[in-house]
Amino acid sequence: MRDPRPTVHYTLVLAGPATDTIVQSILLQRARIWIAPTAMSATPTTAEDRLAKLGVRLPDAPSPFGAYLPAVQTGNLLFLSGMLATVGHAPTIAGVVGNDLDVNAGQQAAYAAALNVLSLTKKQLGSLNRVNQFVRLSVFVAATPEFTEHPKVADAASELLRAVFGAEMLPSRVVIGVSSLPLGSPVELEVILEVK
Repeated sequence: MRDPRPTVHYTLVLAGPATDTIVQSILLQRARIWIAPTAMSATPTTAEDRLAKLGVRLPDAPSPFGAYLPAVQTGNLLFLSGMLATVGHAPTIAGVVGNDLDVNAGQQAAYAAALNVLSLTKKQLGSLNRVNQFVRLSVFVAATPEFTEHPKVADAASELLRAVFGAEMLPSRVVIGVSSLPLGSPVELEVILEVK
């Protein structure tokens, strides 16, 4: 039987030697890779520059699945509603970690949800460069009661934020195991960030 979920392709362009991070591991697993023959001439300094250097193309910002707003800004804080591992309204990965999925698949789901965080943030603010600080990242992982590696799953989202915004922008984080999430997504992210 053919899988009804959409196939998502990521393209990664690496310039020079790559470090071994969760983000690169996920990108390498999902990507067609071209390794540039020359080293980077300058270190990217803005979030938009880093995103471009990573070669990540953001999906369209997700639209609501119900009666709520995807994002609300009050003062200099932007609150993002739960971001799932979806493209449009279809899950990119579905299942329960520890049952249907292993840690690696959970990380890919966290990465896909984090791409939606970036996409919605860019849509709301016009540029990722308007992010001053990630304040809180809440990661919900649909997992079996026996599963205990929730932080490893959540690290994929944190590592993408670090790759795009730098280590100084990493938020505080809470990781919670749950029995199920909307659309069968194994991961849901809730984000609070400070804007410029």
